[in-house]
Amino acid sequence: MRVFKVILWSLLMCLPILGVSQTYELPHGQNYQKIKFQLINNLIIVPVEVNGSKLSFVLDSGVNKPILFNLTDQDSLQINNVSEITIRGLGEGEPIKALSSKGNTFQLKNIKNKDQLLYVIMDKSLNFSTSLGIPVHGIIGYDLFRDFVVDINYATKTIKFHNQDTYVYKDDKKRETLPLSIIRGKAYVNANVFIEDADNLPVRLLVDTGSSDAIWLLENDHIGIPDQNYEDFLGKGLSGDIFGRRTKVNSIRLGSFALRDAKAAFPDKESFGSVKNLGNRNGSVGGEVLKRFNIVFDYGNQKITLKKNGMYKNPFHYNLSGITLQHDGVRYVSERITNGNGVVKDEKGTFGNVQILLENKTRLSLVPEIVVSGIRAGSPAETAGLKEGDVILAVNGKSIHRYKIQEIMQMLDEKEGKRIRVLIERYNRDLLFSFVLEELFKQKKP
Repeated sequence: MRVFKVILWSLLMCLPILGVSQTYELPHGQNYQKIKFQLINNLIIVPVEVNGSKLSFVLDSGVNKPILFNLTDQDSLQINNVSEITIRGLGEGEPIKALSSKGNTFQLKNIKNKDQLLYVIMDKSLNFSTSLGIPVHGIIGYDLFRDFVVDINYATKTIKFHNQDTYVYKDDKKRETLPLSIIRGKAYVNANVFIEDADNLPVRLLVDTGSSDAIWLLENDHIGIPDQNYEDFLGKGLSGDIFGRRTKVNSIRLGSFALRDAKAAFPDKESFGSVKNLGNRNGSVGGEVLKRFNIVFDYGNQKITLKKNGMYKNPFHYNLSGITLQHDGVRYVSERITNGNGVVKDEKGTFGNVQILLENKTRLSLVPEIVVSGIRAGSPAETAGLKEGDVILAVNGKSIHRYKIQEIMQMLDEKEGKRIRVLIERYNRDLLFSFVLEELFKQKKP
């Protein structure tokens, strides 16, 4: 069993641009709308109402029109003026069928667009919810960035969508403003990457809030993969799986900001063979870099403003255990309780949590099942004997059904040198494994 990692840059595609959607607007006299978001695996998750249905979207500056890709049997949504189209994206597979829908109403609190074009991907394998641990129904990007000055505060997990005509830039010497190129609904910034000891490579990067990675780089005659790397599954595109190499570069420089020992991925060239509109970009910069700043996107004036936040100096490191997790259905767990009244109690959780209290003072709970969906070759977890498909029961004595999937990943990725004990279920047997967390690429000295 294999799960794609959450890298939405792999969803860049050759979608047709069918005219211009009606703009998003604030109520008369309101200069901005503030919205809280969830930051999960470096991705911004925002609540969006689509034709009155409450859904969750990744805010993705790397996508042109909104895309729905994870509607379940429980989701009820009416979409308007539907036609069928064929699209091709990243990956080595065949084009897929999708739906194009015009005239939809999108709303984020008081922000509204009554004529939004959207696409619906019917492929059920494009499901990020199992990896993120919360339901996510789609991605939304350019139309919001086009119509507002978008101020993203990663530190407080809030976004302010400002009226472009009334927004005033703050006089702050700690902020730095860089040019931003807007081409076919996507934003690009110039940067510098230092790959080997003395190489200073100017690169043009897609600014992609919908990628959980730090940077992706496209290999060419000037940009080569460092010797120290490993092969990995990078993501799932619309046309198939994307594989490549993961490594670290000496540093990434955005303006005067330099981030050392940064993670980088080099996707295989075959993944891009079918995509015609890559332009002259050299890759993308994603959430693991962007979250280290508070950012103002100003598409109208083609500029981006960066300011360091408290995450700026956090070291880059690959998963120390080598384990990737996902939700995989539900399972029952039983626990002794102090009293019981023979009643059924519904408790709201991420994916639902139904508890039955039995008269013999045992609580039987239906909880999400967390499984090992991927494991890095040569990692501490693989060396210890863990395998894909193992059901995680406990980490260091803590029953994992009490925690969100991101909290479990933090337990498995706390710090180098920490010993981890993982209780798993495999073929109806409980097994205990122990290993020590190790850094994959050691930090280079300045």
